[in-house]
Amino acid sequence: MDVQDIRKMNREDLAKEMEDSHKELMALRFGAATRQLNDTSQISKVRKKIARLNTVIREREILGQE
Repeated sequence: MDVQDIRKMNREDLAKEMEDSHKELMALRFGAATRQLNDTSQISKVRKKIARLNTVIREREILGQE
């Protein structure tokens, strides 16, 4: 998911996506801790996705949109 897709989302979709991403990150961390995670780069990908979501949310707060 790139930034253009995230910017098209409304506030509710952003909140839902943020919640899902945090749950996914938690599951990946547990998988890594128990040595069940094969692709450890997934953790950084999800962290970057969360950062993008936070950036768009903050941009909207600054601009006063929605």
